[in-house]
Amino acid sequence: MVNNRLNNYTQKLSNAKGGAIALALAAMLLPGCTTPQRQATAPVPVPGTPGSVATTTENVVDNTAQLLGKTVTIRSEPVKKLGPSTFTVSDQEFFGSEPILVVNATGKPFVLPAESGQEVQVTGTVRNFVLADIEREYKLGLEQNLYAEYESKPAIVAQSMALAPTPGELTSNPQKYYGKTLAVSGEVESLRSPNSFTLDEDKLIGGQDLLVIHTVPQPSVREGEKVAVTGELRSFVLADLERDYDLQWDLTLKQKLEAEYTNKPVLVATGVYPSAIPD
Repeated sequence: MVNNRLNNYTQKLSNAKGGAIALALAAMLLPGCTTPQRQATAPVPVPGTPGSVATTTENVVDNTAQLLGKTVTIRSEPVKKLGPSTFTVSDQEFFGSEPILVVNATGKPFVLPAESGQEVQVTGTVRNFVLADIEREYKLGLEQNLYAEYESKPAIVAQSMALAPTPGELTSNPQKYYGKTLAVSGEVESLRSPNSFTLDEDKLIGGQDLLVIHTVPQPSVREGEKVAVTGELRSFVLADLERDYDLQWDLTLKQKLEAEYTNKPVLVATGVYPSAIPD
C-alpha cells in the first residue's frame, strides 16, 4: 500500500511546475552541508525503503499530525526571507499562498539564492512552530513580531540545506556553484565507469550533460534511471581528483575523461539515490 501511495503521489507531482515540492522521510536524509569526505563512508539510505513517502507541502499543512517529529526533505523555491535563519516555502500549484516556515538549525549560515526560480533542498524535522521553544533550543535571536502569524503552525527545523540547480545550470554557469554543496536531480544518461556517470540535461538551451563521480560506496545506477545526487561541484582536473580520491580508473578511461572534461564541471557525490523529487 505504501508503494502504491508513493507511485500515485509521484505521478501527480510529475505534472506540476516549478514550485512542486517533494517530501521524503528520514530515508532521504541529505548529507550535511560540508565538502565531500576524502575517505569512504557508509552509503546514503534510499527512499523507497519502508517508512518513506513522496508528498507535497499541502500534506504537511493538512496532515501535520501524521508528520510531526518526522524527518523530511523538501525541494522548493524560497518565497520570503524573514530573518538570517528563517524563510518560507510555498507550493502555489497546490494550496495558494499558505506558507511553511523553514528554520535554519544547521549552525551554519545559508545564503538563499538571489535569482528567481532557483530551488533549495532542505532536510529537517516537522514540528509546530513555537517561538519560545525554538529560542530555548537553538538561540537564534528571532524577533517575536515577525513570527506571530506562524505560531503553532507547521514548520520544518532544518538540519541541512543545499542549493538545488539543474544539471544544465551547473554546466552552463559552473563558476557560480564551484565549491558549494548541491542537491541535483536528473536522468542517468550514460555510465562511464563503475563510479562515474553523466546526468542528462534536456531542459536548458545550451546546457550539457553533467559528469558525476561517486567516491563512496553506492548502489549501482542504470542508464535512464532518475536519481538524486548530493555533493560538491569541482573543476575536472585529473591530478587533483586522483590526489583526493581513490578513483581506480585505468589509463584508457583517464585519457578519455581528461580529453572530454578537463576544466569542465564535475559533481563529486557524497550521496546517490533514486529520486522522489518531481520534475
